[in-house]
Amino acid sequence: MNTITTRTDAVRAAEMLLSKGGRRILGLAGAPGSGKSTLASVLADALGTAAMVVPMDGFHLAQCELERLGRAGRKGAPDTFDAAGFVSLLRRLRDPVPGETVYAPAFRREIEEPIAGAIAVPAEVPLLIVEGNYLLLDGPWSPVRGLLDESWFVATDEALRAEWLLARHMRFGRDRAAALDWIARTDEPNARVIAASAGQADRRVVLGGAEPAR
Repeated sequence: MNTITTRTDAVRAAEMLLSKGGRRILGLAGAPGSGKSTLASVLADALGTAAMVVPMDGFHLAQCELERLGRAGRKGAPDTFDAAGFVSLLRRLRDPVPGETVYAPAFRREIEEPIAGAIAVPAEVPLLIVEGNYLLLDGPWSPVRGLLDESWFVATDEALRAEWLLARHMRFGRDRAAALDWIARTDEPNARVIAASAGQADRRVVLGGAEPAR
């Protein structure tokens, strides 16, 4: 597995994928707080109108449904997403219809809810950067890998990832104690599941620096 160690190299690798022509989909997987969203934004900013980001997080189940299922305390675990809906979206994005806009959902952290139809994806955009925790998992997620042209696993120093993750939780309303409790009970068990899928990726990306994950 090739390893990307700088953002410049990441942009070049994305440009190489883009140069193959047609609609291409790049998947960025990794643990919570690893910097997937940050890297996706870096790539999209560098590539301009040739690329856009479509996050997996829009397929979070709504809070009311998580409560009905008894899964609200594990929000963010693999079974708290609509995996089949995400796969269906990727299939539409894989084969765009000229002139058609596909609408994808987004997840709003400030309200902790998904919002339908929040991301407009025109057929003319050649590179879609899909980022999310579970792109490389088996089970209901397994069709995802076949719908990606390349998959990258974002691997960040664990101490730095923990720092970024804590900062993100506190930025969106949790105090330090509540954030650390959520990380221990929910994020880290999920991170171990995600780490076990890393070998499925085409490339490994090692991020560093002081910029917090989004």
